[in-house]
Amino acid sequence: MKRVSPYLKMRVLGAIEFAPGNTVRERIKHVSSMVFTDENDERFQFTWRTIQTWYSRYKKDGITSMKPRRRSDKGRTRKVEPEKLLEAIEKVLPSFHEDAPPKAAVYRACIERGLLRREEVARTTFSRMVNQYELLKPQARTKDKRRLAFAKAHANEMWQADTMHGPHVRNGSGHTQTKLIAFVDDASRVCCHGEFFLAENTDTLIKALRSALYKRGVPEAMYVDNGSIYTSKEITQICGRLGCLLCHAPVRDGAAKGKVERFFRTVRQSFLSRELDLSSLDALNRAFIAWAEDEYNARQHSVLGMRPIDRYGLDLSRIRFLPPSKATDEFFFVEEDRTVLADNTFSFKRIRFEAPRDLRSRKIQVRYNRIAFDRAIVYYKGERMGEAHPVDFTANDRKPIKKGVSS
Repeated sequence: MKRVSPYLKMRVLGAIEFAPGNTVRERIKHVSSMVFTDENDERFQFTWRTIQTWYSRYKKDGITSMKPRRRSDKGRTRKVEPEKLLEAIEKVLPSFHEDAPPKAAVYRACIERGLLRREEVARTTFSRMVNQYELLKPQARTKDKRRLAFAKAHANEMWQADTMHGPHVRNGSGHTQTKLIAFVDDASRVCCHGEFFLAENTDTLIKALRSALYKRGVPEAMYVDNGSIYTSKEITQICGRLGCLLCHAPVRDGAAKGKVERFFRTVRQSFLSRELDLSSLDALNRAFIAWAEDEYNARQHSVLGMRPIDRYGLDLSRIRFLPPSKATDEFFFVEEDRTVLADNTFSFKRIRFEAPRDLRSRKIQVRYNRIAFDRAIVYYKGERMGEAHPVDFTANDRKPIKKGVSS
Protein backbone atom coordinates (compact mmCIF):
# COMPACT_ATOMS: atom_id res chain seq x y z
CA MET A 1 0.00 0.00 0.00
CA LYS A 2 1.25 3.49 -0.83
CA ARG A 3 2.45 5.62 2.02
CA VAL A 4 -0.24 8.08 3.05
CA SER A 5 0.93 11.66 3.49
CA PRO A 6 0.52 13.23 6.96
CA TYR A 7 -1.64 15.99 5.49
CA LEU A 8 -4.10 13.46 4.08
CA LYS A 9 -4.22 11.76 7.47
CA MET A 10 -4.98 15.09 9.13
CA ARG A 11 -7.74 15.71 6.61
CA VAL A 12 -9.29 12.33 7.45
CA LEU A 13 -9.07 13.09 11.17
CA GLY A 14 -10.52 16.55 10.59
CA ALA A 15 -13.56 14.98 8.95
CA ILE A 16 -14.37 13.22 12.23
CA GLU A 17 -15.25 16.60 13.75
CA PHE A 18 -18.14 17.06 11.27
CA ALA A 19 -19.28 13.46 10.89
CA PRO A 20 -22.72 12.51 12.30
CA GLY A 21 -22.89 10.28 15.37
CA ASN A 22 -23.14 10.49 19.14
CA THR A 23 -19.77 8.84 19.82
CA VAL A 24 -16.30 8.98 18.28
CA ARG A 25 -16.68 5.37 17.16
CA GLU A 26 -19.88 6.14 15.23
CA ARG A 27 -18.26 9.18 13.58
CA ILE A 28 -15.19 7.14 12.60
CA LYS A 29 -17.47 4.48 11.06
CA HIS A 30 -19.09 7.22 8.98
CA VAL A 31 -15.73 8.66 7.86
CA SER A 32 -14.61 5.17 6.76
CA SER A 33 -17.30 5.30 4.06
CA MET A 34 -15.94 8.56 2.62
CA VAL A 35 -13.47 8.93 -0.26
CA PHE A 36 -10.53 11.36 0.09
CA THR A 37 -8.05 12.74 -2.45
CA ASP A 38 -4.42 13.55 -1.74
CA GLU A 39 -2.13 16.24 -3.16
CA ASN A 40 -1.83 14.34 -6.46
CA ASP A 41 -5.61 13.88 -6.80
CA GLU A 42 -5.35 10.15 -6.03
CA ARG A 43 -8.44 8.71 -4.36
CA PHE A 44 -8.24 6.87 -1.05
CA GLN A 45 -10.72 5.14 1.23
CA PHE A 46 -9.67 3.80 4.64
CA THR A 47 -11.12 1.19 6.95
CA TRP A 48 -12.51 2.29 10.26
CA ARG A 49 -9.77 0.36 12.11
CA THR A 50 -7.07 2.32 10.22
CA ILE A 51 -8.75 5.63 11.02
CA GLN A 52 -9.20 4.59 14.66
CA THR A 53 -5.46 3.80 14.88
CA TRP A 54 -4.53 7.21 13.45
CA TYR A 55 -7.01 8.89 15.80
CA SER A 56 -5.62 7.13 18.89
CA ARG A 57 -2.02 7.99 18.00
CA TYR A 58 -2.95 11.61 17.35
CA LYS A 59 -4.76 11.98 20.67
CA LYS A 60 -1.96 10.26 22.57
CA ASP A 61 1.14 11.87 21.08
CA GLY A 62 -0.09 14.87 19.08
CA ILE A 63 0.39 15.75 15.46
CA THR A 64 4.03 14.57 15.28
CA SER A 65 2.92 10.96 15.61
CA MET A 66 0.99 11.31 12.34
CA LYS A 67 4.24 11.52 10.38
CA PRO A 68 6.17 8.44 9.18
CA ARG A 69 8.19 6.72 11.88
CA ARG A 70 11.60 8.28 11.27
CA ARG A 71 13.62 11.24 12.50
CA SER A 72 11.34 14.26 12.27
CA ASP A 73 14.33 16.58 11.72
CA LYS A 74 16.06 14.46 9.08
CA GLY A 75 17.36 16.69 6.31
CA ARG A 76 16.28 19.93 7.93
CA THR A 77 17.40 22.26 10.68
CA ARG A 78 15.44 22.72 13.85
CA LYS A 79 16.33 26.33 14.55
CA VAL A 80 16.48 28.23 11.25
CA GLU A 81 14.22 28.21 8.20
CA PRO A 82 15.40 28.23 4.57
CA GLU A 83 13.63 31.58 4.03
CA LYS A 84 15.64 33.22 6.82
CA LEU A 85 18.84 31.73 5.43
CA LEU A 86 18.07 33.08 1.95
CA GLU A 87 17.30 36.54 3.35
CA ALA A 88 20.65 36.65 5.16
CA ILE A 89 22.55 35.48 2.08
CA GLU A 90 20.93 38.09 -0.17
CA LYS A 91 22.03 40.83 2.24
CA VAL A 92 25.73 39.84 2.24
CA LEU A 93 26.14 38.82 -1.43
CA PRO A 94 26.60 42.43 -2.69
CA SER A 95 29.83 42.61 -0.64
CA PHE A 96 31.40 39.81 -2.75
CA HIS A 97 32.83 40.53 -6.19
CA GLU A 98 32.88 36.98 -7.57
CA ASP A 99 29.75 35.35 -8.99
CA ALA A 100 30.00 32.22 -6.82
CA PRO A 101 31.65 33.11 -3.49
CA PRO A 102 32.73 30.23 -1.20
CA LYS A 103 30.00 29.03 1.14
CA ALA A 104 32.34 29.32 4.13
CA ALA A 105 32.99 32.99 3.36
CA VAL A 106 29.28 33.72 2.97
CA TYR A 107 28.55 31.94 6.25
CA ARG A 108 31.25 33.94 8.04
CA ALA A 109 29.87 37.19 6.64
CA CYS A 110 26.36 36.35 7.84
CA ILE A 111 27.70 35.63 11.34
CA GLU A 112 29.85 38.79 11.49
CA ARG A 113 26.95 41.03 10.42
CA GLY A 114 24.65 39.47 13.03
CA LEU A 115 22.22 38.11 10.43
CA LEU A 116 22.70 34.56 11.73
CA ARG A 117 23.95 33.07 14.99
CA ARG A 118 26.19 30.03 15.31
CA GLU A 119 23.74 28.42 17.75
CA GLU A 120 21.01 28.77 15.10
CA VAL A 121 22.88 27.06 12.29
CA ALA A 122 26.29 25.39 12.19
CA ARG A 123 28.65 25.81 9.25
CA THR A 124 28.04 22.26 8.01
CA THR A 125 24.27 22.74 8.25
CA PHE A 126 24.58 26.04 6.40
CA SER A 127 26.52 24.35 3.60
CA ARG A 128 24.03 21.49 3.36
CA MET A 129 21.00 23.81 3.15
CA VAL A 130 22.70 26.05 0.59
CA ASN A 131 23.28 23.01 -1.63
CA GLN A 132 19.82 21.56 -1.04
CA TYR A 133 17.89 24.74 -1.86
CA GLU A 134 20.43 26.23 -4.31
CA LEU A 135 20.52 29.43 -2.27
CA LEU A 136 23.74 30.77 -3.82
CA LYS A 137 22.56 30.33 -7.41
CA PRO A 138 20.84 33.20 -9.22
CA GLN A 139 17.12 32.64 -9.60
CA ALA A 140 17.50 32.19 -13.36
CA ARG A 141 20.06 29.38 -12.92
CA THR A 142 18.17 27.28 -10.41
CA LYS A 143 16.76 23.94 -11.50
CA ASP A 144 13.97 24.26 -14.04
CA LYS A 145 10.59 23.29 -12.65
CA ARG A 146 7.96 21.73 -14.86
CA ARG A 147 4.98 24.07 -14.77
CA LEU A 148 1.55 23.45 -16.19
CA ALA A 149 -1.24 26.01 -16.26
CA PHE A 150 -4.01 24.63 -14.10
CA ALA A 151 -7.19 25.63 -12.33
CA LYS A 152 -9.36 23.74 -9.92
CA ALA A 153 -12.73 22.67 -11.27
CA HIS A 154 -14.83 23.99 -8.40
CA ALA A 155 -14.76 26.87 -5.93
CA ASN A 156 -13.24 26.09 -2.53
CA GLU A 157 -11.31 23.09 -3.81
CA MET A 158 -8.16 25.06 -3.05
CA TRP A 159 -7.23 28.47 -1.69
CA GLN A 160 -3.89 30.16 -2.15
CA ALA A 161 -2.65 32.34 0.71
CA ASP A 162 0.33 34.64 1.17
CA THR A 163 1.56 37.87 2.77
CA MET A 164 2.48 41.14 1.02
CA HIS A 165 4.19 44.23 2.42
CA GLY A 166 1.82 47.19 2.37
CA PRO A 167 2.00 50.95 2.94
CA HIS A 168 3.04 52.67 6.18
CA VAL A 169 0.18 53.86 8.40
CA ARG A 170 0.14 56.11 11.40
CA ASN A 171 0.71 54.19 14.60
CA GLY A 172 0.83 56.37 17.69
CA SER A 173 3.44 59.06 17.19
CA GLY A 174 5.13 57.30 14.25
CA HIS A 175 4.42 55.16 11.20
CA THR A 176 4.54 51.37 10.82
CA GLN A 177 4.63 49.33 7.63
CA THR A 178 1.60 47.09 7.20
CA LYS A 179 1.38 43.49 6.02
CA LEU A 180 -1.51 42.25 3.87
CA ILE A 181 -2.60 38.65 4.48
CA ALA A 182 -4.89 37.48 1.69
CA PHE A 183 -6.70 34.30 0.58
CA VAL A 184 -7.63 33.76 -3.09
CA ASP A 185 -9.84 30.95 -4.38
CA ASP A 186 -8.10 29.02 -7.16
CA ALA A 187 -11.14 28.25 -9.36
CA SER A 188 -13.07 31.53 -9.15
CA ARG A 189 -10.19 33.97 -8.35
CA VAL A 190 -12.42 35.42 -5.63
CA CYS A 191 -10.62 37.27 -2.86
CA CYS A 192 -11.97 35.23 0.04
CA HIS A 193 -10.59 37.75 2.52
CA GLY A 194 -7.73 40.17 2.81
CA GLU A 195 -6.67 42.29 5.76
CA PHE A 196 -3.78 44.60 6.62
CA PHE A 197 -1.99 44.12 9.94
CA LEU A 198 0.81 45.89 11.78
CA ALA A 199 2.58 42.56 12.35
CA GLU A 200 2.89 39.23 10.58
CA ASN A 201 2.54 36.51 13.20
CA THR A 202 0.41 33.51 14.10
CA ASP A 203 -2.24 35.62 15.83
CA THR A 204 -2.81 37.85 12.81
CA LEU A 205 -2.90 34.84 10.47
CA ILE A 206 -5.51 33.10 12.65
CA LYS A 207 -7.61 36.28 12.69
CA ALA A 208 -7.47 36.62 8.90
CA LEU A 209 -8.13 32.91 8.33
CA ARG A 210 -11.10 32.97 10.66
CA SER A 211 -12.66 35.90 8.77
CA ALA A 212 -12.05 34.17 5.42
CA LEU A 213 -13.65 30.91 6.57
CA TYR A 214 -16.74 32.65 7.94
CA LYS A 215 -17.15 34.65 4.72
CA ARG A 216 -16.41 32.00 2.07
CA GLY A 217 -16.71 28.60 3.75
CA VAL A 218 -14.13 25.85 4.31
CA PRO A 219 -11.74 24.97 1.43
CA GLU A 220 -10.72 21.40 0.76
CA ALA A 221 -7.06 22.47 0.57
CA MET A 222 -4.95 25.54 1.23
CA TYR A 223 -1.66 26.25 -0.59
CA VAL A 224 0.86 28.36 1.35
CA ASP A 225 4.60 28.97 1.55
CA ASN A 226 7.08 27.76 4.15
CA GLY A 227 7.05 30.86 6.34
CA SER A 228 7.00 30.28 10.08
CA ILE A 229 3.38 31.39 10.53
CA TYR A 230 2.16 29.11 7.74
CA THR A 231 3.93 26.08 9.21
CA SER A 232 3.01 26.77 12.84
CA LYS A 233 1.41 24.17 15.07
CA GLU A 234 -1.67 26.35 15.53
CA ILE A 235 -2.47 26.61 11.81
CA THR A 236 -1.86 22.89 11.32
CA GLN A 237 -4.26 22.09 14.17
CA ILE A 238 -6.97 24.38 12.78
CA CYS A 239 -6.73 22.87 9.30
CA GLY A 240 -6.78 19.38 10.78
CA ARG A 241 -9.95 20.07 12.77
CA LEU A 242 -11.67 21.52 9.72
CA GLY A 243 -10.58 18.75 7.37
CA CYS A 244 -8.58 21.17 5.20
CA LEU A 245 -5.46 19.83 3.46
CA LEU A 246 -2.51 22.16 4.19
CA CYS A 247 0.04 22.17 1.34
CA HIS A 248 3.34 24.06 1.23
CA ALA A 249 5.10 25.42 -1.84
CA PRO A 250 8.79 24.61 -2.43
CA VAL A 251 11.38 27.09 -1.16
CA ARG A 252 12.23 29.90 -3.63
CA ASP A 253 9.22 28.97 -5.73
CA GLY A 254 6.88 31.93 -5.44
CA ALA A 255 5.58 31.24 -8.94
CA ALA A 256 3.95 28.07 -7.63
CA LYS A 257 1.37 30.33 -5.94
CA GLY A 258 0.78 32.25 -9.16
CA LYS A 259 -2.83 33.25 -8.56
CA VAL A 260 -2.28 34.94 -5.21
CA GLU A 261 0.91 36.58 -6.55
CA ARG A 262 -1.10 37.88 -9.51
CA PHE A 263 -3.72 39.18 -7.06
CA PHE A 264 -1.03 41.07 -5.15
CA ARG A 265 0.11 42.67 -8.41
CA THR A 266 -3.45 43.84 -9.00
CA VAL A 267 -3.55 45.22 -5.45
CA ARG A 268 -0.40 47.27 -6.10
CA GLN A 269 -1.54 48.54 -9.49
CA SER A 270 -5.22 49.14 -8.81
CA PHE A 271 -5.55 49.79 -5.06
CA LEU A 272 -2.25 51.02 -3.60
CA SER A 273 -1.79 53.46 -6.49
CA ARG A 274 -4.74 55.50 -5.19
CA GLU A 275 -4.83 58.34 -2.70
CA LEU A 276 -5.50 56.34 0.47
CA ASP A 277 -6.34 57.41 4.00
CA LEU A 278 -3.31 56.16 5.94
CA SER A 279 -4.20 57.86 9.20
CA SER A 280 -5.08 54.50 10.80
CA LEU A 281 -5.10 50.78 10.13
CA ASP A 282 -8.90 50.66 10.31
CA ALA A 283 -9.24 53.31 7.59
CA LEU A 284 -6.90 51.36 5.29
CA ASN A 285 -8.80 48.10 5.86
CA ARG A 286 -12.17 49.71 5.23
CA ALA A 287 -10.95 51.03 1.91
CA PHE A 288 -9.39 47.68 0.95
CA ILE A 289 -12.49 45.62 1.77
CA ALA A 290 -14.66 48.01 -0.25
CA TRP A 291 -12.26 47.74 -3.21
CA ALA A 292 -12.02 43.92 -2.98
CA GLU A 293 -15.78 43.33 -2.77
CA ASP A 294 -17.14 46.13 -4.97
CA GLU A 295 -14.43 46.28 -7.63
CA TYR A 296 -12.11 43.26 -7.75
CA ASN A 297 -14.67 40.51 -7.04
CA ALA A 298 -17.38 42.31 -9.04
CA ARG A 299 -15.31 43.09 -12.16
CA GLN A 300 -15.06 40.76 -15.15
CA HIS A 301 -11.92 38.62 -15.01
CA SER A 302 -9.96 38.39 -18.26
CA VAL A 303 -9.25 34.65 -17.90
CA LEU A 304 -12.65 33.59 -16.55
CA GLY A 305 -14.67 35.75 -18.91
CA MET A 306 -17.02 36.56 -16.02
CA ARG A 307 -16.98 38.19 -12.61
CA PRO A 308 -15.13 36.19 -9.89
CA ILE A 309 -18.11 36.47 -7.52
CA ASP A 310 -20.42 35.01 -10.23
CA ARG A 311 -18.00 32.13 -10.87
CA TYR A 312 -17.89 31.48 -7.13
CA GLY A 313 -21.70 31.48 -6.99
CA LEU A 314 -21.92 28.64 -9.52
CA ASP A 315 -20.59 26.23 -6.86
CA LEU A 316 -22.50 27.67 -3.93
CA SER A 317 -24.35 24.40 -3.30
CA ARG A 318 -21.02 22.55 -2.86
CA ILE A 319 -19.55 24.94 -0.30
CA ARG A 320 -19.47 24.04 3.39
CA PHE A 321 -20.03 27.17 5.48
CA LEU A 322 -19.23 27.60 9.16
CA PRO A 323 -22.16 28.72 11.32
CA PRO A 324 -21.07 31.52 13.68
CA SER A 325 -21.29 30.18 17.22
CA LYS A 326 -19.21 29.62 20.33
CA ALA A 327 -18.75 25.97 19.37
CA THR A 328 -17.41 26.96 15.93
CA ASP A 329 -15.06 29.49 17.51
CA GLU A 330 -13.34 26.62 19.30
CA PHE A 331 -11.95 25.39 15.98
CA PHE A 332 -9.60 28.39 16.09
CA PHE A 333 -8.46 27.89 19.68
CA VAL A 334 -4.97 26.76 20.63
CA GLU A 335 -4.68 23.39 22.31
CA GLU A 336 -2.43 22.35 25.18
CA ASP A 337 -2.20 19.18 27.26
CA ARG A 338 -2.75 19.05 31.01
CA THR A 339 -3.02 16.25 33.56
CA VAL A 340 -5.95 16.36 35.98
CA LEU A 341 -4.98 15.93 39.62
CA ALA A 342 -6.54 13.56 42.13
CA ASP A 343 -8.90 16.32 43.33
CA ASN A 344 -10.22 16.74 39.75
CA THR A 345 -8.48 20.09 39.24
CA PHE A 346 -5.72 21.29 36.92
CA SER A 347 -3.61 24.43 36.58
CA PHE A 348 -3.71 26.54 33.45
CA LYS A 349 -2.50 30.11 32.87
CA ARG A 350 -1.70 30.33 36.59
CA ILE A 351 -5.34 29.61 37.43
CA ARG A 352 -6.64 26.52 39.21
CA PHE A 353 -9.57 25.04 37.27
CA GLU A 354 -12.03 22.34 38.16
CA ALA A 355 -12.61 19.76 35.41
CA PRO A 356 -16.20 19.79 34.07
CA ARG A 357 -16.44 16.00 34.60
CA ASP A 358 -14.67 13.37 36.63
CA LEU A 359 -11.34 13.17 34.82
CA ARG A 360 -9.03 12.48 37.73
CA SER A 361 -5.49 11.33 36.82
CA ARG A 362 -6.22 11.63 33.09
CA LYS A 363 -4.50 13.60 30.35
CA ILE A 364 -6.79 16.21 28.82
CA GLN A 365 -6.55 18.82 26.07
CA VAL A 366 -7.42 22.42 26.91
CA ARG A 367 -8.49 24.72 24.06
CA TYR A 368 -8.39 28.48 24.54
CA ASN A 369 -8.28 31.76 22.67
CA ARG A 370 -4.64 32.87 22.75
CA ILE A 371 -5.52 36.49 21.93
CA ALA A 372 -8.19 36.98 24.60
CA PHE A 373 -8.15 34.16 27.13
CA ASP A 374 -11.68 34.03 28.54
CA ARG A 375 -12.65 30.35 28.39
CA ALA A 376 -10.94 27.00 28.95
CA ILE A 377 -12.63 24.19 27.01
CA VAL A 378 -11.75 20.65 28.05
CA TYR A 379 -11.45 17.78 25.55
CA TYR A 380 -10.69 14.17 26.37
CA LYS A 381 -9.92 11.62 23.63
CA GLY A 382 -11.49 13.92 21.06
CA GLU A 383 -14.72 14.41 23.00
CA ARG A 384 -15.76 17.81 24.26
CA MET A 385 -16.15 17.51 28.04
CA GLY A 386 -17.32 21.07 28.62
CA GLU A 387 -16.05 24.39 29.88
CA ALA A 388 -13.82 24.41 32.96
CA HIS A 389 -14.35 27.05 35.65
CA PRO A 390 -11.96 28.36 38.30
CA VAL A 391 -12.14 26.44 41.54
CA ASP A 392 -14.47 27.95 44.15
CA PHE A 393 -12.74 26.73 47.29
CA THR A 394 -15.37 28.26 49.58
CA ALA A 395 -18.25 26.55 47.79
CA ASN A 396 -16.42 23.23 47.84
CA ASP A 397 -16.03 23.53 51.59
CA ARG A 398 -19.81 23.57 52.15
CA LYS A 399 -21.65 20.34 52.71
CA PRO A 400 -24.22 19.52 50.02
CA ILE A 401 -27.83 20.19 51.03
CA LYS A 402 -29.98 17.08 50.93
CA LYS A 403 -33.31 17.33 49.12
CA GLY A 404 -36.39 17.46 51.34
CA VAL A 405 -34.43 18.74 54.36
CA SER A 406 -35.13 22.30 55.37
CA SER A 407 -32.65 24.33 57.36
